[in-house]
Parts: sequence; structure tokens; C-alpha cells
Amino acid sequence: MPFSSPLKIGMAMWSHAPWQRSLYGRGCPSTERLNRYAETFSTVEGNTTFYATPKPATVQNWADATPDDFRFTFKLPKTITHQYKLMHCQGQLGEFFHVMAPVAEKTGIWKIQLPASFGPAELPALSAFLKQLPSDLTVGVEVRHPAFFSKGAEEKALNRLLIEHQANRIIMDTRPVFSAPATSEAVIDAHQKKPKVPVHAIATAMHPVVRFIGHPDFDANVPFFANWLQRLPLWLSEGRQPYLFIHTPDNDFAPELAVRLHRQLAQQLADTALHLPELKLPQGGDQVSLL
Repeated sequence: MPFSSPLKIGMAMWSHAPWQRSLYGRGCPSTERLNRYAETFSTVEGNTTFYATPKPATVQNWADATPDDFRFTFKLPKTITHQYKLMHCQGQLGEFFHVMAPVAEKTGIWKIQLPASFGPAELPALSAFLKQLPSDLTVGVEVRHPAFFSKGAEEKALNRLLIEHQANRIIMDTRPVFSAPATSEAVIDAHQKKPKVPVHAIATAMHPVVRFIGHPDFDANVPFFANWLQRLPLWLSEGRQPYLFIHTPDNDFAPELAVRLHRQLAQQLADTALHLPELKLPQGGDQVSLL
């Protein structure tokens, strides 16, 4: 997939053993999975940084394994977002960015995932934190407090703040997975861990981020993705570059779902001036149960 595409698409991880059949190929060592992943997809969610800052050698390996226009999205450490709640953490933030320097140019969005306890009263802390970040960083903010989904004054204040700081609001679409019956361990786990919040498809900056948590039945995702077949082309027509991350409850078939949804979006754009290059899985797994 040529990475000149106006849309960045990827998954929640780059290393997942079941993807041997679709993405990596047999015999691919785990050390080469990122390289194989980046040959097909143009972005990935780097969630491990949320739990621990990686070793410098690991970060350098990530940089070396990916092409120049591949884009990571790394979460800021949990200590900064959850423990310190964005306050009095300049030292920790500086240390984190120092370690991550080798992938800085390949990081499309630095993600600030905030806990559900981070509510309207904490917005001044978010504003102060965004002001002190380097101006060349592109950030995304994911909130989970109910007040930020009420369409009231609190949510409007959040959106104004994000627009002011050119910070992207991260949109979590968990409707598909919550429509799935809790009949498997993976779905039960997703229901317990994923936030059940309304979908407010707003672009507060130039790189809106959509995290689509899919239903395990591919066909069941079609009605939920229908609104994104309208919204994503609109953002693209405005000159924005959206990031679309595809999850499934166990992520075993997330690459196949990503290919299917990308194909629907490409068809939607076929008669417009916009164009998405073809997305195919190298092992042919995209031909399984897709049509």
C-alpha cells in the first residue's frame, strides 16, 4: 500500500501470532513482525508506552523497521496521564520524549488517554499541559468522563480547548463490540474493558482519530461503519488526514476486517477526486470471508 494515501489505517498492535496466516507469512520471526506489518499498513497504535517506557535500543529498532512515511501513535505514560493527571510531570515527560527521540519523526500522533475520573474541573490542567508541549508535536486526546459526551456546556468547553490547541479528539466507536452477545471470552473481556460512550464524530484538528472496535461477525460491522463512510470522505475533502484503527475483540482477524472496511471506503470515494490505493494482505487472507 503506497503511503501517499490521505488516510492512515492500522491496528491496535503490530505483533500478534495469529497474523502469521495473513500478514507475516510462515516462519517469520517475531523480530521481523513490525517490518512485515509496515509493508501493508501505514500506522499502528503503540500502547506499550502507556505501561512502561521502552529501552532506547527497542525504540531504535522500531525506527529501523519502518519506512519513512509510516506513522506510529504512541500513548503517553500512565504515570503522566493517570497518576499525575498531567500536573507536575515535566521531568517524566522530558525523560519519555528523550527515550522516544529515534521515532519522533515517525510518530504521527502522541496520544493522551485520560481516565474517566478526569472531568470538567480538570480542563485547566489539560490546557496548561498542552501549552507546554513542543509546538511541532501532533497530539490526540481521549476522554472518558460522561460529561464530555453530554453535548452540554462541559463538552463544548472541551472541544473549544482542543480546537484552540489544535489537538485532535480521539473518537472511540465501541457500538459494534457492545452489540455482540457476550458468548466468548474475548467479547466478555472487551465489554469489561472498553468504554461504552456515545460516538461524537468531531474533528478538532487536522488528524481526527477513529478507534473502531469491531464485532466478531464481519457482516455485523457494516451498519456501524456506514456513518464513517460519510464522515471520513468529508474530512478528506477538507484536507484532513484521518487515522483509522481497527480492532476486534481478540484482534485475530483485525487485518481482514481492516481490508474489508478500507475497500468499502475506497468504493465510496471511487467517483470523487479523492483516491485510496488498494490495500491487500500479502498472504491472501483478505480473500477469506470478506465478500
